[in-house]
Amino acid sequence: MVRSLTGAVLLLLAAGCTKSLPDQDAAPPNIVFVVADDLGIGDVGAYGGEVIKTPHIDALAESGVRFTQGYVSHPVCSPSRAGLMSGRYQQRHGWEFNPAGRDTETGMSTEEITFADAVKAQGYATGLIGKWHLGFDGPYHPISRGFDDYFGVLAGGSLFIDPNVAGVESLGQRGPVRQFPHEVYRGRETVAVDEYLTDRFTTEALDFIERKSGQPFLLYLSHTTPHTPLQATEKYLERYRHIEDKPTRIYAAMVASLDDSVGRIIERLKQLDQYENTLFVFLSDNGCAGYIGGACSNGPFAGYKRYHQEGGIRVPFIMAWPERLPQGLVYDKPVISLDLMATFSAAAGRARTTEDSVNLIPYLTGEMGGSPHEYLYWRSGPTRAVRDDRWKLIQYARTRLTKDDLRSDGRLQPPDAGWPAEPSEGYLTLLYDLENDPGESRNVAQQHPEIAQRLEAAHQAWNSELKTEQILPAQRSTLTNMHGETVQLIF
Repeated sequence: MVRSLTGAVLLLLAAGCTKSLPDQDAAPPNIVFVVADDLGIGDVGAYGGEVIKTPHIDALAESGVRFTQGYVSHPVCSPSRAGLMSGRYQQRHGWEFNPAGRDTETGMSTEEITFADAVKAQGYATGLIGKWHLGFDGPYHPISRGFDDYFGVLAGGSLFIDPNVAGVESLGQRGPVRQFPHEVYRGRETVAVDEYLTDRFTTEALDFIERKSGQPFLLYLSHTTPHTPLQATEKYLERYRHIEDKPTRIYAAMVASLDDSVGRIIERLKQLDQYENTLFVFLSDNGCAGYIGGACSNGPFAGYKRYHQEGGIRVPFIMAWPERLPQGLVYDKPVISLDLMATFSAAAGRARTTEDSVNLIPYLTGEMGGSPHEYLYWRSGPTRAVRDDRWKLIQYARTRLTKDDLRSDGRLQPPDAGWPAEPSEGYLTLLYDLENDPGESRNVAQQHPEIAQRLEAAHQAWNSELKTEQILPAQRSTLTNMHGETVQLIF
């Protein structure tokens, strides 16, 4: 039975749907964190998706909490991951933009404590399987950022499999199979991988669980699917042969491989009698991409990856912990991936709080009411966004650039020093009533100037706290149309 927390905490308590605090001698939970790469919220059955079947992810939602307003801190991969890893808005420590290959020489600030550091200090075994995207060498490598074990891709992605393998369908594959910087690593050494990458990451995750099941562990399974290049094997494609459009068919098959991975992890935890005391979190690092031929869905929300519309930053976000959290709960207050630092470390026994991260567990059990956040904030160069419980303000950079200025890859050529933080042509200000217009179809800034001014002032106060010097300048940018005006997206 699905329940909503808002207005129903007393009903949940009366029905016995919340779980009492474990006693002080109770074993700390395992933590399993599965992140999808560019998965649209409309591509998950639990969020209304109908094209792709996701039975295992849906079952996870039924066994725990489904957040309807779950966000990430940036609409592209690397800065979003810098936020969730540190529990702090990534602008505070200078990792604001996608590195675009520059992470081979630098990485996320080494002054930042990661959630792996936080739980490792409490006696956890820690492992990362999959995508890192926050630096390559020395102090930036996952082994230097709190993880005991690492197997995966240090860059933003890789080919999933050799496209010449029988039964494989591919679109947009780039370069030779897994050559620098798209190699696969075990620890700090490269390894050869022939099988489909999603399957191999899952096998490695199962092995980690087996090896570490005698102590509390944190497993961060960071899949590269369904990020481009779109590639899938016959095993998954067979489920979607009825889809004639090739990009949509391959994307659906990739999501099927992701769903199977979640199912296999849960099955193994249950076999080891570990599932009941495992805090399991599933989310996507940003919304799905608009440049893959309409193959994916961000549901009813406007925008895609790169956009600060809801489609770029509102993601599937699920949390289950059978021994502690309600089952079948729908939580409709805004939360953000930054909250995982405080949540994971509190579950491990000692909360590490930051100025941005909130422990969500008391809100989900009914021990605390209200909203975890008064405001949520976003910034990517000149792009600014902020929301409260109801209203959302976005300010995009106006521009005189046109589609004729775009390169063949659909991006703009950046200035030598990177794109400036302030727009030369001023801002397009957008205000949305998310309660009545979650699809952000109506800009009501002129009708509610006082609300727009309040939100802008809140963003300015937050912005004044942030680091002004970026580790890497903004290089990636494109143009889009917003309510009849051309604006520049910088990411």
